[in-house]
Amino acid sequence: MMRMGGKQMTRSKSPLLVLTLVLAALSLLFFFLFSFRSDGPTPFSDGPLHPNPIYKPETSFVASLERFLRRPPPSDDLLFNTDTQRLYADPYYPLTMPIRVYVYDMPPKFTFDLLRLFITSYKDTSNLTSNGSPVHRLIEQHSIDYWLWADLIAPESERLLKSVVRVHRQEEADLFYVPFFTTISFFLMEKQQCKSLYREALKWITDQPAWNRSGGRDHIIPVHHPWSFKSVRRFVKNAIWLLPDMDSTGNWYKPGQVYLEKDLILPYVANVDLCDARCVSETQSRRTTLLFFRGRLKRNAGGKIRAKLVAELSGAEGVSIEEGTAGEGGKAAAQNGMRKSIFCLNPAGDTPSSARLFDAIVSGCIPVIVSDELELPFEGILDYRKIALFVSSSDAVQPGWLLTYLRNISPAQIEEMRQNLAKYSRHFIYSSPAQPLGPEDLVWRMMAGKLVNIKLHTRRSQRVVKESRSICTCDCRRPNSTTPGHLL
Repeated sequence: MMRMGGKQMTRSKSPLLVLTLVLAALSLLFFFLFSFRSDGPTPFSDGPLHPNPIYKPETSFVASLERFLRRPPPSDDLLFNTDTQRLYADPYYPLTMPIRVYVYDMPPKFTFDLLRLFITSYKDTSNLTSNGSPVHRLIEQHSIDYWLWADLIAPESERLLKSVVRVHRQEEADLFYVPFFTTISFFLMEKQQCKSLYREALKWITDQPAWNRSGGRDHIIPVHHPWSFKSVRRFVKNAIWLLPDMDSTGNWYKPGQVYLEKDLILPYVANVDLCDARCVSETQSRRTTLLFFRGRLKRNAGGKIRAKLVAELSGAEGVSIEEGTAGEGGKAAAQNGMRKSIFCLNPAGDTPSSARLFDAIVSGCIPVIVSDELELPFEGILDYRKIALFVSSSDAVQPGWLLTYLRNISPAQIEEMRQNLAKYSRHFIYSSPAQPLGPEDLVWRMMAGKLVNIKLHTRRSQRVVKESRSICTCDCRRPNSTTPGHLL
């Protein structure tokens, strides 16, 4: 009986022992999986930025917008707990990362309705600006407002950026984002209707308690086209403007409205496809054109330099100069020309900057910048001397000077700059989801450098009494100057 009982006990313990061993093995497996699992791409990783094919980056504005509009608006409640846990992770206040951003929930007429207006009309290729450029392509070039907003309000499970976190209580925010699509409304609405919408948006923004507490100093307003929000901009001049450039000539912005300490310059959305490191290497032998330019040959203001350059360079050996716009045919022609060229000419246009600079960068074509008043995106992080040549206007129009200068640049320097272009191109590709070290990420890294100054001016404005005889401003600044020379 005892032996039988012992056998029975042995048989009863065997399944239990097996189960215990299985559980122990599973525990070890999970331990190793989570110990060696990457927490996602590091900001400086050169590998794939998101291995999950569900979240493959979408770089097309139209395709991303169509996918975005099919989704239901995200619920604030679903994200609140996760976001709040991240708020106090960095002890180095006030230089906190991630930056805490409150996104205003504006009425749909300022946000979703304008996006739907674009998506239902973008195939109308007959809609042109006064100089013949396709309106919808122009909107895409300035669509930084869409890319930033889409990332900020995306579900946390789909976001990759660690530099910014959305918060849902205003008292927790470092900055406030105003998601008004000023460029779409300007180009796709009737003039008086647009001005009326601008006034409504202005009232909505300036009625917010957070605006009145800071005077708008901690509010971000995307006005990336020079005409965006123009009729009411003077009422929000304290806010942080997201701009294509500074235009110190005064043609687009009034004196004192924009300056580097307050505002932020963002790159245009590229009009051509990315030529990655492999593409740059493969096209090297086909880059037989010395200098390429395609665009409008006659412009106003600082862009008058174009006509002078055309007169100087037309017909020269190794130079290709074409008149063209940014439509589909223009995109193919520009992409083909840039990928066959060593240098791409980037003169000033109606404003000091143009989308052509960023087309050249993502095409692996070394930009030759002739724009004396140009300010560049993310220059506190990126050194453009590694990827571009800067030439003063006075030198560029001297007979024979520019081509002699370019022909004297050594093959070693050209190759080094071309390799740097392949590395830098990721900083100028907007995508959904936004990628680490992409332009959306660099926006918030640059904003981190502004936070202390924003808090200083906000708190100072709240305590200065009316008898105070001096108001602190940042209007004193030197204009940009450009000098040629070897840069690497």
